[in-house]
Amino acid sequence: MPSRTETADVVVVGCGPGGAVLAYLLARSGVDVALLERASTFEREYRGFGWNPGVIRLFDEMDVLDDVLDLAHETVTEGSFSLYGEEVSVLDFDLLDTDYSYALMMEQPALLECLVDHASGYDRFSFHPATTATDLRADESGGCGGVHAHDRQANEDVEFEARVVVGADGRYSTVRSRAGIDPGLFDSPIDLVWFKLPSGTVDASSQGRIDRDGVLVYFGLGGGDIQVGYLVEDGEWPSIRNAGFDAFRTRVAAIDPHLGSVIDTHLDGFRDTTLLDVAPGLAETWTREGLLLLGDAAHVASPIGAQGNPLAVEDAVVAHDLLVDELAKTGGVLSAEALRAFETRRRPSVERVTSLQRRAAANLAFWLNYGRYVPPWLVRASTAAFGWTVPRSKRIRGLVESFALGDRSISVARTHFTD
Repeated sequence: MPSRTETADVVVVGCGPGGAVLAYLLARSGVDVALLERASTFEREYRGFGWNPGVIRLFDEMDVLDDVLDLAHETVTEGSFSLYGEEVSVLDFDLLDTDYSYALMMEQPALLECLVDHASGYDRFSFHPATTATDLRADESGGCGGVHAHDRQANEDVEFEARVVVGADGRYSTVRSRAGIDPGLFDSPIDLVWFKLPSGTVDASSQGRIDRDGVLVYFGLGGGDIQVGYLVEDGEWPSIRNAGFDAFRTRVAAIDPHLGSVIDTHLDGFRDTTLLDVAPGLAETWTREGLLLLGDAAHVASPIGAQGNPLAVEDAVVAHDLLVDELAKTGGVLSAEALRAFETRRRPSVERVTSLQRRAAANLAFWLNYGRYVPPWLVRASTAAFGWTVPRSKRIRGLVESFALGDRSISVARTHFTD
């Protein structure tokens, strides 16, 4: 038997961007919502740093943008990379059809704390850190009627009764697993190795380098660090580690020679690197009786194009509108039919992004496998034309806008707000 029982209209499992946004929007709309987070603090490692113009627009509609901009961040107004030593401009945000002509790069802890602080201003919101969801609770009809959890701070088991459980607990979602839903992961030809270096030690004026020896990506985080990503072939990382850290440093320095000495000074071996699986996924279903999945729990995002955070926030905005309406219509656990409207609305957009990410991964894999064989003169000859085409081509601009601006049909349902 649980040590205590809590009751809420909605239990959100996972305080990532999607879960935190949804909890804030529901609380502001007068919904009784409990937000569970297994970590005891926000000071942990996150892998999503990008917030595109589409998300910035939604933050503004939520009335949190001013507070978000007060947090440590880097503002990105254009994108470029070094292609075989030639600087190539690939994106000018001023050319996009938006009033928010910039992106933000920032760490998640301060942002999540900001969102929870906003939600905490509403009486019907409760936050439960250090609380791990362990299983789903069945209601009388066999649907999902809440979650079983363990509160590590109180060292007691807790049962959360709810009319709907929202699994927002990421790539390795416990909620999805306990519901027996397959994550639908795709194979990926590449993986990404992340490491951080102090600001000022790396020239991150370009967001990446593509060279005959490989691919690197860079971006600032606004808190004194530069995040560096090194692309490797899928399954290659164990052999790289076996070759030793000196060999790894040499591989990276072959792409950016300046990084060799910087890595020596600031990284303590492989313990300061993290392998990120690039494989995206689309779960077989995102909704069941009393259950809704969003963000990476529903559709695992590849890091390509920094789409994980935007997709999760869009999910939360759509789920907010649906849940407020459906909770007001009837009592008891929300039906699978009612919740299915969320997946019907969101799946086409997510599938388009996932398809683009998979195509981009295949192109990057081509460079890893064959870049060393491309004559530098051929790359240099095409650089000028390539740099001219990307900002001006309607087709390519449309693809870029689908990444940068997201689903522009989505807006925050402010009519639900009670203040």
